[in-house]
Amino acid sequence: MFKHSLIEFDDLETETINGKRHYVTPEGNKYPSVTTVTGLSTAKGIQEWRKRVGEKEANKVSSQASTRGTKVHKLCEDYVNNIDMDFSDVNPVNLFMFKQIKPILDTYLEEVFAIECPLYSDYLKVAGRVDCIGLFKGKPAIIDFKTANKRKMKKWIGNYFMQEAAYAVMFEEMTKIPITQLVTVIAVTQDEPQLFIERRDDHIAIFQQWRDIYKEKYGV
Repeated sequence: MFKHSLIEFDDLETETINGKRHYVTPEGNKYPSVTTVTGLSTAKGIQEWRKRVGEKEANKVSSQASTRGTKVHKLCEDYVNNIDMDFSDVNPVNLFMFKQIKPILDTYLEEVFAIECPLYSDYLKVAGRVDCIGLFKGKPAIIDFKTANKRKMKKWIGNYFMQEAAYAVMFEEMTKIPITQLVTVIAVTQDEPQLFIERRDDHIAIFQQWRDIYKEKYGV
C-alpha cells in the first residue's frame, strides 16, 4: 500500500483551438497542453517516419502504441491508488509491461501527492495532466509512465524531460512546493524497463523556447 498525502486540484475544461488541445483555467485563460507544445520538437522526425513506413503502417503502429500506453498507464494509476487489481481480462503484453514498472514503484515510490491531476501555469502559459507526483528516492518528483517497443537513448527523449519540467514549474506555482526531480519510467516490450532521473533546471529553458515557438506559430 502506498502512503497518500494527496493535494486536491480543481479539474480543468478543455477546448480544441487550431486543432490542438487547450485547457481553460479558472480565470478563463486558454493555454495549450504541455504535450502539444513539446510535440513541436518531435514533429519533423515523426513526419519523416510516417513518410518512410507509409501512412497505413504508421497509423496502425500509432494506434497500437496509443492504446497500449493508455491501458498500461491505467494499470499504474490504479496500482498507485491502492485499488485491488484484477488481471483476468488484461492483455498479456500490457500486463507484462505493468509488471516491469511495478517493482520500480514498490522500491522507490515512498509517498503520493497527486495522481493524474490537472495543472496549469500563468507564467509558462501552459496546462496539462501529470501522471504522478510523489516522494521518489527520498525527493519530491514528477513521475511519468511511458511504454515503448525498443529501449530509448536519453538523447531521443528530451521531449519527455521538457514535459516533466513544465509540470514541476506548474506544481510549484500552484502549491508553492518546489520540485526539482524528474522521473521517467519506461516499460519496454520484451526487454528490461528503463528509469531516467533528471533535474528540472536542465530542461525547463528548452521547454520555454518551444513555448515561444508555439506562440509564434499559432498566436496563443
